[in-house]
Formats: sequence, structure tokens, C-alpha cells
Amino acid sequence: MFALALALSLLVGVALGLLGGGGSILTLPILVYVLKMDEKAAIAMSLIIVGLTSATALISHARNGNVNWRIGLIFAAAGSVGAFAGGFAAGWIPGAWLVRAFLVMMVATGIAMIRGRKTVSAPTDVQKLPAAKIVGEGLIVGVVTGLVGAGGGFLVVPALALLGGLPMPTAVGTSLLVIAIKSVFGYVGHATHVDVDLLTAASLSATAILGSFAGGMVAPKVPAASLRQAFGIFVLVMAAYMGWKQL
Repeated sequence: MFALALALSLLVGVALGLLGGGGSILTLPILVYVLKMDEKAAIAMSLIIVGLTSATALISHARNGNVNWRIGLIFAAAGSVGAFAGGFAAGWIPGAWLVRAFLVMMVATGIAMIRGRKTVSAPTDVQKLPAAKIVGEGLIVGVVTGLVGAGGGFLVVPALALLGGLPMPTAVGTSLLVIAIKSVFGYVGHATHVDVDLLTAASLSATAILGSFAGGMVAPKVPAASLRQAFGIFVLVMAAYMGWKQL
């Protein structure tokens, strides 16, 4: 089963490399249903895997100039506070409830991917972006990250594009910066009440990182709309399977 988990973790990296998000939506089901991990330990480990993979995928986007460091760091700072708070609070919430909350996030992700994102024009001066709105959105997304282990890329990218007015390539690249940073703080919050097998986390992270390189290379050759819709359908199918298992 561990070999299967390694193979599936490639999909986590490919999703992050292609879409700038979606990795956590695949990671938690792998840990819970393939490796049979406890829900809370799985959430904590998913934050490690997604955080490391996002940090690696960020490199190619940064080299292409598709990262707004100022806005990303503001969003990540607010998100990190929320992620730590959510991860810490998860210690008092039953693991089954957290998985059910994650299911809601999966359905929202699938629908958002299928519907696609609105195209917005970039502002003439990105230094005048609404920092207060970005901080508020960052806090909300951070709490979600900490509670259920969802990196929140599907929330971060639209927030950066619609609230911040960033071009889509920059929003995707910047989202990886945000996810990488707040995943660390979300994990620290969980580490106050759960132990994680770091060797397993390192093995799955290494495989996912390889997938992120593949995703980054394939991304320019794949129609973004078709890819998002296919991924959205896959996520909804996974959500249905997880819901059936929960029942």
C-alpha cells in the first residue's frame, strides 16, 4: 500500500505544478484511505507534503517572474496566523468532523474548478492593492488550512486575482508562496497535539516534488480550461467516494 501511496503522491505534485493548488485535496484521501492513518495525523502530514511541494514548485514560477513577493508575503503573514490558530484549535475537534469539513472543501474545489475563474484586468499599479482585504482573506484561508489541512490554493488564486487584481500567471505563482508558508504554521499548530511519522512524510514529499517538476514542464502545453475541468470532475468523484466511506 505504501508503494501505491508513493505513486499517487505524484499526482499531488503534478496538480500543484499545473494549477498552483489542489495538492491537499488529493493528499488527505491518500493518507487516510490508502495508508489508513488517523485523521488528525493525516491532516498534519498533508501540510508537510503540500508545503514542501509548493515551495519547490514556486522556484520555476519565480524564475519566470510570476511571483508578487510583496503581496504574497502579506497574504502569507495573515494566513500563517490563521493556520496556526486553526491547527491548534483542531486538537479539540473530533477527527471525523474535520474530515467532513474537508469533504465540503473538496466539493467547493471541484465546482470551482469546473466553473473556471473569471478573467480580470491587472491594475496599473500593483503596489496599491487593497492590503486590508488581502489580510482578511488571508486569515480566513489560513484558518481553513490549519483546521482541515487544505492548502487553499483554489481560494488563494481567486483572492489574489479578484481582490488583488494580479494577472492569473502571477496569482498562481504567488499562491504557491502563500501555501508553502502557511502550511508550515498550520503544521506547527497541529504538532502541539499530534505526532507525525517524519520519514513517511519525507518519502511522500520527495515523490510529490518530482511530480511538481513534471507538472511545471507540462503546464505550458495543456489547455488550462480543459485541465481544470477534468481535475474538478476527479475531485468530485473523490469527494463522493470519501463521503460513502464516512457513511
